[in-house]
Amino acid sequence: MSTATTASVSTHILDTSIGRPAEGVAITLTARSGADAEWKTLGGSKTDADGRCKDLPALPEGTTHVRLDFETETYFASKTEAEAQQDAPRVRDSGAFFPEVAITFAVVPGEHFHVPLLLNPFGYSVYRGS
Repeated sequence: MSTATTASVSTHILDTSIGRPAEGVAITLTARSGADAEWKTLGGSKTDADGRCKDLPALPEGTTHVRLDFETETYFASKTEAEAQQDAPRVRDSGAFFPEVAITFAVVPGEHFHVPLLLNPFGYSVYRGS
């Protein structure tokens, strides 16, 4: 929950190659207070069955920049193995071209920042959601 002195962050991931939420993706949250400040790891989580992280750590007062690191390689490897076991047509041909995705953005106190990741094995996009 945000206050007048802190910002808050949430995210979710949609695997656009299958049109479903990406479950089990590890996410690490880091933050800094100023462009020249050191990055501090605040913690992490994994996406749930809806592709959401509902338990990302709170941002410290004075945070100006946030980075979300998404561990995509493990997610795509597990999907490739599952497809092989199901004898289904292969949607992916080589796992993940991007083994991780790092999104860095500026925040201001008192606002909530929802940053969804639209993901597929060979590309991704992000935007400021609501």
